[in-house]
Amino acid sequence: MKLIRHGELNKEKPGVIIDEVSYDASAFGEDFNEAFFETDGIARFAKFVEENRGSLTPLPEGTRLGSPVARPSKILCIGLNYADHAKESNAALPQEPVLFMKSTTSLAGPFDDIVIPRNSTKTDWEVELALVIGKKASYVDESEAMDYVAGYCLHNDVSEREFQLERSGTWDKGKGCDTFAPIGPFLATTDEIADPDRLRLWLKVNGQTMQDGSTEDLIFKIPFLISYLSQFMTLLPGDVISTGTPKGVGLGMNPPVYLKPGDVVELGIDGLGSARQNVKAYAKN
Repeated sequence: MKLIRHGELNKEKPGVIIDEVSYDASAFGEDFNEAFFETDGIARFAKFVEENRGSLTPLPEGTRLGSPVARPSKILCIGLNYADHAKESNAALPQEPVLFMKSTTSLAGPFDDIVIPRNSTKTDWEVELALVIGKKASYVDESEAMDYVAGYCLHNDVSEREFQLERSGTWDKGKGCDTFAPIGPFLATTDEIADPDRLRLWLKVNGQTMQDGSTEDLIFKIPFLISYLSQFMTLLPGDVISTGTPKGVGLGMNPPVYLKPGDVVELGIDGLGSARQNVKAYAKN
């Protein structure tokens, strides 16, 4: 199944994609949030869709899509999880996963604008495979870790490199700005993705390919990441884990290249669709 959330920002309604057509499923009466995943929501939603398939209303063309997951308790990200990206970043290969968090207020829809923060000169792109946790996870064995995955999403881990690397402290301050976590277009349940370790992921800026990699090159694989993270914190249903980015980020170019107003970012992953984000300058409301 491919789950979507559609409508105005912070007022999104549930929906589903069937045979490449997007349908409203607001009659289901629930959002795709922690409570949904915690109560076997995917199975319940699948039953709803099957029973109401003939009466679902197609969404009008141009309907806004939000993140396919409502604001989670955590957005956890893994840094330097591709050897080629670590090399272009002049960083040593990590002995253990590098962990940082994105603010939940950075969550955005797959076609929403990327807003360059005030005083930013080094806003960068990162295409990543993200997974969504389906049930509470604490001290999970690696052999059982995949049982905790609800599904997968496309994610652009937008980053401000000066904030991240030159302002001292942790990476978080360069990762959690508003609009810095566009996710979607949809959440693909695990049955839709035969092998998450063999997915091509790509990103273009203004039509030029910047990143073109495969999840088979992940240093730390998904089962290990889930088990590892669950040793340090409880993972809650609906939590997002983003697994890292391959080479081709702006930081790694010589000289570095960063996003500017008017740029267009396009990205995609096999089986998880594609997204497109226009880049705009910060403007005070």
